[in-house]
Amino acid sequence: MVKSTIVKILLLLIGIAHSFVIANELPNICSRDQNVNEFTILSYHEIADKSETLDSTYAVPPSNFDQQMNWLIENGYHFVNIDDIINYRKYGKALPNKAVLITFDDGYQSVYDNAYPILKKHKIPFVIALVGSWLNGKKTVDFSGKTIARDKFLSQKEIRAMIHSGLAEVASHSYQFHEGLQGNPQGNMEPAITTRLWFKDTKTYEDEKSYQKRVYNDLLENNIYLEQYTGQKPRVMVWPYGHYNIEARKIAEKLGMPIGLTLDDGSNTRITPLWGLRRILVEGKMTLKDLEHNMLSRNANLADDDRTTKAAHIDLDYIYDPDPAQREKNLGALLDRIKNLGINTVYLQAFADPDANGAADYVYFPNRNIPMRADLFNRVAWQIATRTQVKRIYAWMPMIAWELPKNNPAVNDTVVTLQVDPTHLNMGYPRLSPFSPKARKVIKEIYEDLAKSTYIDGILFHDDVTLSDFEDDSQFAHKQYKKWGLSDSVSAIRADRKQFEKWTQLKTDYLDDFAMELAQIVRNEQPGLKAARNLYAQVALHKDAQEWYAQSLAQSIKKYDYTAIMAMPYMEQADNEKEFYDSIVKNVKQVQCGMERTVMELQTVNWRKDNEPISPRELHDTIGYLYGLGVHHIAYYPDNVFTNNPDADKIRADFAQKPIRMHSLTSFEMAPNN
Repeated sequence: MVKSTIVKILLLLIGIAHSFVIANELPNICSRDQNVNEFTILSYHEIADKSETLDSTYAVPPSNFDQQMNWLIENGYHFVNIDDIINYRKYGKALPNKAVLITFDDGYQSVYDNAYPILKKHKIPFVIALVGSWLNGKKTVDFSGKTIARDKFLSQKEIRAMIHSGLAEVASHSYQFHEGLQGNPQGNMEPAITTRLWFKDTKTYEDEKSYQKRVYNDLLENNIYLEQYTGQKPRVMVWPYGHYNIEARKIAEKLGMPIGLTLDDGSNTRITPLWGLRRILVEGKMTLKDLEHNMLSRNANLADDDRTTKAAHIDLDYIYDPDPAQREKNLGALLDRIKNLGINTVYLQAFADPDANGAADYVYFPNRNIPMRADLFNRVAWQIATRTQVKRIYAWMPMIAWELPKNNPAVNDTVVTLQVDPTHLNMGYPRLSPFSPKARKVIKEIYEDLAKSTYIDGILFHDDVTLSDFEDDSQFAHKQYKKWGLSDSVSAIRADRKQFEKWTQLKTDYLDDFAMELAQIVRNEQPGLKAARNLYAQVALHKDAQEWYAQSLAQSIKKYDYTAIMAMPYMEQADNEKEFYDSIVKNVKQVQCGMERTVMELQTVNWRKDNEPISPRELHDTIGYLYGLGVHHIAYYPDNVFTNNPDADKIRADFAQKPIRMHSLTSFEMAPNN
């Protein structure tokens, strides 16, 4: 793959989270971050007409830029600089109403020629993010695999003139990390600042010490160079392609750059950290109306939680083959199918269970604890992100259902189930005890290794975030029960109704808290990560189901970004499908923000009838019916690329139906349920 293609792919990712906005929405009271937007940051690149640009995708014509600055002024926005933001955050000095910061990435010369006169006329402060290796070119610069003239970028004289005006602040954009580096055996070129390199010669990945040293050396080199070249030491790090992680952020802070500018979507509120400030990416095709909508949505705190999810739950097992060449063919077929499905979200399997006992024996990414079936997850996720219309990719992962190798220290630290009546609910598959310190350590390491090896937008926890009312009776659980002030065995707890009720809630909390801890581990590497979980349908149907599963509908909606209810009537042997869906939706609507944070996950095969496919007509009717009930988010499982189940053309048309936008009951609105 040529370098120009690499950078275009990486730039494509910048826009993914910023182009998928629902117009004409009310402010989202169910946003995770309900604080007021304190300031907005705009991210520009080139300010030039299309015929003069290096990359027209993110180039704004000078006339448009002038209109945008005038619109901001006329509509009461107030321009701020980095000092204003620091003084507000550190010393409590108030920002003006509707504060906005202007930034320019990459250091194009057109900023001086076409943007600076407008900025100077209106006395607008701005930040310019500079790539040291591009400035350091003599006559030419290697840009996206092309050799271009050095004078396409700002000169030392131009930079110093803008700094001398008192308007410009220099930021680091890395020394030479504005490029892709090989991040897997298949050759994908991924953002240099977050990718652990794959070395073809040794067939190994870069270790953590080497990775952190590489990042430190690059950022240090750029700081030294920019201070010498511009006379100003950077205190702002603008992450190339918007990618960053906890290691890079800590290094930047250590080097005197406590402020980090990202391309994450959303508002900058009082809880947005200085090292992860969000920006609106201004694209070349963005009209004044588009900019207005983006600005107003930030001030109304319209978050991405309110976007309509159209998700396919995809088994990576269908793509896996012992032959790498066949894997690539299978992947090609999957990508073609995804393009045709019309989906915007993928729940992608990251583990394998060949013996079908319900516990993961293998994973599809390099790690310290579980055998790797193939180094495949990163390859597939990256290709989906860069080659299809999909906006969000979730790694579908077990939480405790792991079958460890025999030599693993935690292999025997498993959930113990009391012998019960065979007609009683029993989870039925092997799991590690979440109360075992050794098991928790192993599970955390698995999630940490996943986070460092791939590019994802979310985690979908498998249905194993559960313990039945006869679990867990292991020695590790006994110790925890005693800490909770309960009897130290399941039998004794079950004999006391008061203890049993307390135990049920404590187990539910414990499992959900562990899931949140794992999500945070991944979020350290993938800062914008969403946490979702599968929930048994019975939990959404019966008030007593929390006792059976240690799962709670209301608590799940509160704690996770999304709750994917396995709304599968044939699996649940429901007598009437519509009544089944009606009951689930009714109970979801009783929970504040339930409709906004719940995904209805449908089955596409009837496992109780020899895996017979659900007919296209039935799927069409079901999706339309759910949309009619006010359901926002729908997913389906499984998707079979080789049997065209569900039918790609028909499911695309089904998802094209418009959901009726109905919100859950909240303290702000009391309306009767449908």
